[in-house]
Amino acid sequence: MPKSEFLREAEARGFIFQCTDMEALDTAMQAGPVGGYIGFDPTADSLHVGSLIQIMLLRLMHRHGHRPVALMGGGTARIGDPSFREEARRLMTAETIATNLRGVEGCLRQFLPLGTGPSDPLLANNADWLDRLSYIDLLRDVGIHFSVNRMLSFDSVRSRLEREQGLTFLEFNYSILQSYDFRELNLRHGVTLQMGGSDQWGNIVSGIDLVRRMNGAQVFGLTTPLLTTSSGAKMGKTAQGAVWLSAARLPVFDYWQFWRNVEDADVGRFLRLFTELPLAECDRLAALGGAEINEAKKVLATEATSLCHGRAAAGVTAAPPPPPLVEGALPAAPQPPLQVAAALLAEGVPAFRLFVEAGFAASNGEARRLIRGGGARVNDVVVGDEAQVISTADLIDGALKLSSGRKRHILVQPG
Repeated sequence: MPKSEFLREAEARGFIFQCTDMEALDTAMQAGPVGGYIGFDPTADSLHVGSLIQIMLLRLMHRHGHRPVALMGGGTARIGDPSFREEARRLMTAETIATNLRGVEGCLRQFLPLGTGPSDPLLANNADWLDRLSYIDLLRDVGIHFSVNRMLSFDSVRSRLEREQGLTFLEFNYSILQSYDFRELNLRHGVTLQMGGSDQWGNIVSGIDLVRRMNGAQVFGLTTPLLTTSSGAKMGKTAQGAVWLSAARLPVFDYWQFWRNVEDADVGRFLRLFTELPLAECDRLAALGGAEINEAKKVLATEATSLCHGRAAAGVTAAPPPPPLVEGALPAAPQPPLQVAAALLAEGVPAFRLFVEAGFAASNGEARRLIRGGGARVNDVVVGDEAQVISTADLIDGALKLSSGRKRHILVQPG
C-alpha cells in the first residue's frame, strides 16, 4: 500500500494499471510536490469521455498538492499517434490543428484551473519545442539513444507491421518525439512523472530512458487501465457516436443521460473514477440493489456532469423535466405523456407500433422506414430492429422516452 496520499487514493479508485517504480515514486511524492504530465492529441475540436480518466487523474494530483501538466500535441499532431491503429491517420492542415487545439484547451479548462503559478495546473504545447527542432539535431542528439530493435518489439509497432497497412517512417518517429517531450518538460518545468493509458507503456518507458540518458534525472511512468464497459464496449462510444466533453458538440442533457444510462455493473467503478465523492459513499451507492440502483446512476450523472459543465447546469439537467414538446408545439401547451395500456406493455409492444401510436409515423410502414433509417430512439438509444419489443422492462422511472430525429420527443407511460 503506497504511503503518499495521491498514490494511495489513485490506487483505491482504480486509476493505476502499471508503474515503473512504485516504491521510488511513492518516496518522491512524500518528499514534496511532483510534476506529472499527460499528453492530449488534438485529433478533434473536443475531447471525449475516453480522455476523462486522464483528466480526472490530473485533478487528483492537484488535489493532493502536486503539479499536473496537460500537454497538448500541437507538434506531434502533424504526425499522429500510430499506436494500435489499423492504418495511418489522415494528416491535418495547420488550420485544423489550430482549431482543434483551441477546442481541446477549452475542454481542459472545464476541469482544471490552468495557470502559470508554481502550484497551478500547467498547460503546455509540444509545438513550442518540436517546431524549432532541426532534423539533423534530432538524429544526432536524440536518435543515437534509440535502438531500432527495441522499438520494433513494442506491441503498438508490431501490431501495425503485421497488418496490410504498414507503418510509415513518419509514424515510426512518433515514439521518439513523445520521448523528447518528456525530456523537454523535465528541463523546462522539472516534470518527473509521465502518465497515460496502458497502450502508451512502450512510449513512456522510452521517454524515461531518454531523460535518464540526456538529463541524468530519475523519472517515472504510470499508466491507467484502458476502460471498457461491463459488456465489453469501448468507454465513451455509443450508438450515436463519441460522448464529447464540449457542450457545442454534445448537449449537457445528453451528457447527463450518458451517465444515467450506464450498465448497473459499472456504477461503482465509474463513481470512483469519474466523480470526487468520498470512496465510502461510492461503495454505498454501488451496493444499492433493484430499482435503487437508478438513484445511484442519477448521482453519478449529476456529479460527472457537474465536473464537466458546472453544478448549475447539472442541477437543471437532473431536475424532473416537463413533458417533452413535439416539434412545433407551443411551450404554453406541452404535449401530455402518451398513455399505453399497462397490460400491453407487460406483454411487449413492437417498436414500430409505438412510434405510430406516438404520432411519429402515419402507418406501420412509415414507422418501419423511420427505424431502418436510424431515426428512432427509445431512451436515447437507437432502435436497431423494427420488430424490437418494448416492454415494462424498458421503463426508466416509470416512463419511456421516444424520439424521432433530434427534435421530436414524447414520454410514454403505462396507463
